[in-house]
Amino acid sequence: MRTLLTIIGVAVACAMAGCKSAPAPVAAPLQPASAQYPVRPSIAPPSFKVFHHDASSITLVTKDNATDAEIEALIWQLHDATLAHSFDSLKIDQKWIDARDPMMWFHIYRGTKCASEKYVATPPCGGSYHAAGDYTLGGFTNRDRDDGVLFEGEDRQIQLWNPDAPRNDTKQGATK
Repeated sequence: MRTLLTIIGVAVACAMAGCKSAPAPVAAPLQPASAQYPVRPSIAPPSFKVFHHDASSITLVTKDNATDAEIEALIWQLHDATLAHSFDSLKIDQKWIDARDPMMWFHIYRGTKCASEKYVATPPCGGSYHAAGDYTLGGFTNRDRDDGVLFEGEDRQIQLWNPDAPRNDTKQGATK
């Protein structure tokens, strides 16, 4: 009987010592991080002029003090013109866009000071790239790919939407 009580006592003690009120944590399955894109601005894009164009690029200039949100709005306006096939309404010849082979780059500058840097022997603002934003339409493997990027300084760029998403979606286009 004493052996039986000892065995029961040891069993109860072991059970109490090993019992936990919560189950052991289980590691969450790894999921790919989904990219976060900024919300589409609700302000109007700034007015712009075509500063220069050639077979593969168009340089646009805005007012010198255009805000990041205005540059973003302009990039979205270019995206919308792509979907609507309406570059002519922006005073950009739709024929230039349709003739892209394989892509067309839009370089957007605040003011004209640095806008000639891609077309002159001696860049007016130094050797680095000074655009405020870029919109790229087309690609080597996907003619309909479009990409919008806002530049913040020389070393930071913000992707405005997923350039590989189907073209008929809103590409994270909610307004703020």
